[in-house]
Amino acid sequence: MKVRIIPCLDIKDGRIVKGVRFTDLVDAGDPVEVAKAYDRAGADELFMLDISASRETREVTLDLVERIAAGINIPLTVGGGIKELEDFEQYLNAGADKVSVGSAAIKTPDLIRKAADRFGSSCITVAIDAKRVKGAGWSVFIDGGRTDTGKDAVKWAKEVEDLGAGEILLTSMDRDGTREGYDIELLSTVAETVSIPVIASGGAGKPRHFLDAIVRGKAGAVLAASLFHFKELEIGDLKDYLRRNGIEI
Repeated sequence: MKVRIIPCLDIKDGRIVKGVRFTDLVDAGDPVEVAKAYDRAGADELFMLDISASRETREVTLDLVERIAAGINIPLTVGGGIKELEDFEQYLNAGADKVSVGSAAIKTPDLIRKAADRFGSSCITVAIDAKRVKGAGWSVFIDGGRTDTGKDAVKWAKEVEDLGAGEILLTSMDRDGTREGYDIELLSTVAETVSIPVIASGGAGKPRHFLDAIVRGKAGAVLAASLFHFKELEIGDLKDYLRRNGIEI
């Protein structure tokens, strides 16, 4: 299986932002121009997550999706504020190749099945934000990391696969923005439980972290944000490093 390198654009009020453990957000640029730059740099896919998404900002977000999709030639996954089938349809019609759903999937699991039946599993990504619970594995958080659902992250991953999700975006809240490396134990546990691809998210700080996520964590794709945004690591250099270490990109 070829591994994908995926930059992530966290969007708030039409701008890219980045924080640490989902807080302390700072501006990181214009989404359309940054998306084009990632396409030129050799990114395999692009994630756009609207962390301020609401009904009031949906038209702005759809316009942004259209402009980003028009400027790139790589697959685009869009998430944020997804609550019903109409939301999937709007994003796909605006140019997204896949739609990512997180909080609404927990609140209405049947939404995954209905979306997969209507649009195909390959269009459905379920985002799981997981936080380590002392002595009890990992718990799923929703609402931008504010609400602990009490749901076991590994069991939930298997459930979303059974409901028809095509892949899982697995973010370690403990590692998000820390650059201390991905949570390998979380990654490998989920990847060994499901048969669909797991995208590693949260904690990338250097090339070795990506390699660990792929080899030890069994990730099918690796995602990062600030490391790429602030040009501390170029995608081309990362790909060269991974190839030298035997990874098929």
